[in-house]
Amino acid sequence: MLLYIHIPFCDSKCYYCSFNSYVDKFHLKESYMEALLVQLDFELERFCVTPNSIETLFIGGGTPSTVAPKLYKNLFEKLKPYLKKDAEITSEANPNSATKEWLLGMRALGVERISFGVQSFDKEKLRLLNRAHTPLQAKEAVLHAKEAGFENISLDLIYATLGDTKALLEEDLNTAFALPINHLSAYALTIEEGTPFASKPQMSNERLELTTWLFEKIKAFGFEQYEISNFGSYQSKHNLGYWEYKEYIGLGSGAVGKLAHERFYPTPDVEAYIANPLNIQKETLGDEEIRLEKIFLGLRSCVGIKQEILGTQELYRAYLLADEKKLIFQNGTFYNPEYLLADEIALFIS
Repeated sequence: MLLYIHIPFCDSKCYYCSFNSYVDKFHLKESYMEALLVQLDFELERFCVTPNSIETLFIGGGTPSTVAPKLYKNLFEKLKPYLKKDAEITSEANPNSATKEWLLGMRALGVERISFGVQSFDKEKLRLLNRAHTPLQAKEAVLHAKEAGFENISLDLIYATLGDTKALLEEDLNTAFALPINHLSAYALTIEEGTPFASKPQMSNERLELTTWLFEKIKAFGFEQYEISNFGSYQSKHNLGYWEYKEYIGLGSGAVGKLAHERFYPTPDVEAYIANPLNIQKETLGDEEIRLEKIFLGLRSCVGIKQEILGTQELYRAYLLADEKKLIFQNGTFYNPEYLLADEIALFIS
């Protein structure tokens, strides 16, 4: 069982961001955090959560570091009996709002992993993306996290942005790996509807040759790629839980939860969520939808595909790819050694 908590507050709206987040609703923080407790009580019952059964807790956003640790305290107290003793507890943070005090406060609550939305250490690229922090703030935030006692530190980088060069990306990597991190996420810039970049599709410029080069560079630093966007000497249990198709509670405005054949969608309108945290839409998934999702997810990660979920013709095509060394078959599971071809392989098999 996984738990995701969505914090929809941000101190700036990045030009590429399509997540449910707000820059003008900080006055709602306290009432929002109280509403999360109402939904949490409901979900603990709906998911039949027993003591010591939540494996991972991930606080994302938005920007969790815009909310003071004291406002998280009641949530952590409520969750304490349900978290496994070795639960992975992660919070996202932005370098400009993750102060020393915030980091120490979250560490005291039990957060043991921090993930920084850095995106780049290049000043002009940060300006282009409308990031609120400077390169120096990004470096200092990681160092402050280490000083605060975080052993597991991750950061995000964005690539495939207009103007990206090998020199720029290599400098980003050199700076990142000079810091005490054990995990790195590399995301291609994608243009989403409703974002400022939607009218500027040229801002995204992914080239397979550059992406392949970037991934090889990251692996050369000793970080293993365990899914299409994530690398590390440490693998996030929460990330892997999604690829393994585990059940997860989605807490908060715009979050998503999954239990058996059902997905749950709390309202994305933050005021409406505060007024009624239990206004949750439900989607029922068919067996075939679930099976296809498992195929696509397995090929995009180190989880792979169990042979028993494949039909006769699918299994035949999977063996063909294994014979051509495009898949690896081991202990009843097909693994994809080249995540950049994951969707093409999935379409060929299914």
